[in-house]
Amino acid sequence: MMSFWQMLRTLTGGSVRMEISGEPEQGASAGPQDPQDDDAEASSEPIQLEVTDVLDLHPFAPRDVKAVVEAYLEEARAKAFSTVRIIHGKGAGVQRSMVRSLLARTPFVTSFEDAPMGAGSWGATVVWFSRGSQKREDRKEAGGN
Repeated sequence: MMSFWQMLRTLTGGSVRMEISGEPEQGASAGPQDPQDDDAEASSEPIQLEVTDVLDLHPFAPRDVKAVVEAYLEEARAKAFSTVRIIHGKGAGVQRSMVRSLLARTPFVTSFEDAPMGAGSWGATVVWFSRGSQKREDRKEAGGN
């Protein structure tokens, strides 16, 4: 299965522009790639960025949103977040409906609702994961049961 960041790089054509904390790993670029840079075109290594508890869908094409959200939920689950916020925007509500439909079918999502007024209101959805929803194999690798 492709990681969230591999999918992100694939969907954006290799350019990933996100704010990250700390320094990028050696050889990784935190900013967009210059299309004229031959080394950027030749690199097939994924850019390693930190997954946080917030995903903003505005940079993604609508056709890619479902795949991005699915991959993000898996990564957030693997990182053992109990709550995440997905920013889908207010607009006509199409992305909001699609995100919520996907959340309703995701087994490890226990509930979701509009974000508080200061965190996006009806333009964002707060998601709660079930307790212990981190994948069993991930817990073993981390030294858990």
